[in-house]
Amino acid sequence: MVKIIRLLLLVGLLVTAFIAIEAQAASSKIDVLHVEGTINPVLVDYIERGIAQAEEDNTIACIIQMDTPGGLDTSMRLIIQDILNAKVPVVVYIPSGARAASAGFFITIAAHVAVMAPGTEIGAAHPVAMSSEGEAAMSEAMEEKIVNDAAAYAISIANTHGRNAEWAEKAVREAASLPSHQALELNVIDMIAPNLDALISQLDDRQVTMLDGSTVTLRTQGATVNHVNMTVIEDFLYAISDPNIAYILLSLAMLGIMVEIFNPGLIFPGVVGGICGLLAFYSLGMLPVNYAGVLLIVLAFGLFIAEVFTTTFGLFTAGGLTSLVIGSLILFKGGPLFQLNPWLIATVSICIAALFAFVINRIIKAHRHQATTGREELVGKTAIVKIALEPEGIVFFRGERWIAVSEKGRVEPGEEVIITKVDGLKLYVTRKDGGGK
Repeated sequence: MVKIIRLLLLVGLLVTAFIAIEAQAASSKIDVLHVEGTINPVLVDYIERGIAQAEEDNTIACIIQMDTPGGLDTSMRLIIQDILNAKVPVVVYIPSGARAASAGFFITIAAHVAVMAPGTEIGAAHPVAMSSEGEAAMSEAMEEKIVNDAAAYAISIANTHGRNAEWAEKAVREAASLPSHQALELNVIDMIAPNLDALISQLDDRQVTMLDGSTVTLRTQGATVNHVNMTVIEDFLYAISDPNIAYILLSLAMLGIMVEIFNPGLIFPGVVGGICGLLAFYSLGMLPVNYAGVLLIVLAFGLFIAEVFTTTFGLFTAGGLTSLVIGSLILFKGGPLFQLNPWLIATVSICIAALFAFVINRIIKAHRHQATTGREELVGKTAIVKIALEPEGIVFFRGERWIAVSEKGRVEPGEEVIITKVDGLKLYVTRKDGGGK
């Protein structure tokens, strides 16, 4: 019995030691997320997944290495919620040459530890107008409400981690920016680190206060760095969420569907256009879209199709191009961050104009081309008089005898005449040399 108890105790000690070793191994890892570009819903999912993985693995900390010009307010707030509610310390690091502007500023000051590298900047958090007509259409009262809301949010976040709330408000109201060394002096960030290795070294023995008031001491010495990158799908979805890519997909969808309509049965253009269209709708759903711009582009699409089935000889195309350009210019709202490249708009417009110049040219040629079947093809052809036309007689044309009427005097047998009109089975002709008696 004693031997069994000793054996159980030994097994218990081994299990306890194994668990302790596993816990130590799990806690000696730091996860690093990489954010580069506009803050949007795809990044929300990526950061949420990264923080959840860090919590599950019980890592020392989760570092978000970020370079962003800003992004969507809703996405920014969701990311901040994930950071504030994280069960592991979250460090936001702005690497050398990067910036944390607009939404990036809010995310940085929301971190448990905010770090910048030399040669970086932070701030410029003044909210941009998001009304459907653009920034100029925002009323003064509405703008004041938005600015006040953003300023209060910045102050609240800064106070959560004991940072400079006064300057945080200034970054919102005056769009102020700071280089890294001034940000450290003014208590906007916690430290400066030239690279990731230096950052991890500086984090060692640092105490971090979590949202629930508990204090965590970071033990980063000798920690393993685990880079958590986007999955292939996340990377693809993030790439197509760019305004210019979304516009290219929308243009390809429009061209592909139009080609399929003009040439039924080709299949390939229609399939490509349909796929691009679905991807474009997803991209537009990730961006601050102005629906007036979307409707103008749809109108342009309708006018382009109408051009092919009517005889306006370019009027619908001109209207479509005008609608397309205006719609493209106002397609996105949210300020310069979501503006389309003017050269891209020009390129798409020129390509569509060239396509329809070709189509219109073919239509005009088809209208001008003489008929090759039916009675209309007889007009302009030459016949031989068999029985004198006084003014009515008989002519010989393509092995057949036709009743013919001379429009200019008598025509003798054997003379050549030009057919000018067809009325039933009767031809109206005139002497080939244009003379008459």
